[in-house]
Amino acid sequence: MKRAPATAISIVFFIAAPGTVVGLLPWAITRWKFQRPVAGWRAMRVLGATMIVGGMVPTVSAFAEFVKAGGTPVPLAPTERLVVSGFNRYVRNPMYVGLITSLLGQVLLLGNGGLSM
Repeated sequence: MKRAPATAISIVFFIAAPGTVVGLLPWAITRWKFQRPVAGWRAMRVLGATMIVGGMVPTVSAFAEFVKAGGTPVPLAPTERLVVSGFNRYVRNPMYVGLITSLLGQVLLLGNGGLSM
């Protein structure tokens, strides 16, 4: 697949899949409202924000690696070759690792355990 269509498909899929998992669903649960502070809440919120940003790094990087490999992360438009570069060199599915890290960061940032269930 050529790079331009692969990029477009990957962007749409990124908005649809990870956007739903770490954007729409957490918003539906929390409405982005912070819970009452507990002891150490400032440190927890800083750690949570750091985890959210840090979790998106392997996710975005993995999407870019798929495009470089001539495909997309969408199962219907796979890569032409196995992706073993970037974070895929160290983790079988860096998208899952990144999204879970971001979700746990949201739990810490918002102080809402309902996101972790």
